[in-house]
Amino acid sequence: METTLRDRFTALWRRYFNHAELPLAFFYTDDPQGAGPEAAFAGHRCIIGQLVKARNGRTLCLGAESVSCRGGVRYLGFRGDMFPGFNEFISRDAAGNGERYKRTPAQVDDYMRNLPVFPLPGRYLVFKRWDLLEAADCPAGVLFFARPDVLSGLFTLASYDSSRADAVIAPFGAGCMTTIYQTYREQAEGTLRAVIGMFDPSARKCLKADLLSFGVPYAKFERMIGQMEESFLATRSWEIIRKRIE
Repeated sequence: METTLRDRFTALWRRYFNHAELPLAFFYTDDPQGAGPEAAFAGHRCIIGQLVKARNGRTLCLGAESVSCRGGVRYLGFRGDMFPGFNEFISRDAAGNGERYKRTPAQVDDYMRNLPVFPLPGRYLVFKRWDLLEAADCPAGVLFFARPDVLSGLFTLASYDSSRADAVIAPFGAGCMTTIYQTYREQAEGTLRAVIGMFDPSARKCLKADLLSFGVPYAKFERMIGQMEESFLATRSWEIIRKRIE
């Protein structure tokens, strides 16, 4: 990537969003640059919790062996199918056990048929905070964790150069699906919509109560950076909101 773009966005982010948290960039690679894949946690651990390391400035590298969540392995692309009984796990079985996020197992089956598996360009999934990116890095997507005022700015900026009402989408799904899988899908398919996520109650336990996610395909994000200074961010309306952002 262009390190000048990295530095330009960092400066513009500070100008228009004060000291709001910088985003993460993520990409697939065969070369984790010495980071080495994380060891899996014993038992279930949502990868959203693991992202705290990257948000705090440490490069995070995940391989198939790093993910202990059975759904997360599928949504991150490290396996092509879901575990047996997933439809009842997301809905409920005959005894009433399950997460009850869909009314019937058949609805879960229909939902999963619309989530294709993509061939991944590398064995590892790497997360880096934006200001730590290097020239050799090739981001596929950018991921923010944001409060409502910051989310408002990101949403409006992502819609700035589009006439579509759905330039930003909020699909149903697990935390890792809406943050990583769906953002990667928008990049891979060239649709380039931004994605609001982290409505999944199971994953929200790993996130502060006032945060949602905002994922941007990298090709879209490059355009957003180039339009920041000409957009609403330069108006009095945004200045009032900007002053509220800590």
